[in-house]
Amino acid sequence: MQLLQRFLARDRSEGAVLYAAIVARGRDPHWYRKGGVPDTLDGRFDMIASVLAMVLLRLEGDPAGVSLSTALAERFIDDMDGQLREIGIGDLVVGKHIGKMMGMLGGRLGAYRAAFAEGALGPALGRNLYRSAEPQPEALAHVEAALTRFREELNGFSAKQLAAGKLPE
Repeated sequence: MQLLQRFLARDRSEGAVLYAAIVARGRDPHWYRKGGVPDTLDGRFDMIASVLAMVLLRLEGDPAGVSLSTALAERFIDDMDGQLREIGIGDLVVGKHIGKMMGMLGGRLGAYRAAFAEGALGPALGRNLYRSAEPQPEALAHVEAALTRFREELNGFSAKQLAAGKLPE
């Protein structure tokens, strides 16, 4: 019972500012214009999930980031739930779609983590961001460079700064 009370009493605003900044970053027109990411529902989901994955990778292993990572995942679920309902997905299948989306986010985390360890983000982007559609080489290079730079710059931000919605320019 205490666990349930702690969950219900939890500050539900945690991560709100950062999640809004992540969504804004994922909607930045350069991803779609220069990066060739499809400007569709799927393309926007993929780009937001990619930016979110970079932030979650930054928070991994940071004890100060555990609560924030959880809050971001909850925000993502809430946002996707609302988006699905807005486009007309019914109550009976929303949960199934959310589960699939969370699986896609988890897959990106694993793929991007491995790609950074290997020093080659491009192939992971091809599979996860472009969904195996062949992007133009200059578009892929743009997104790869921008996400790599973003990921590296995130290392200079504390969990407290991130929680305040601060992201690299």
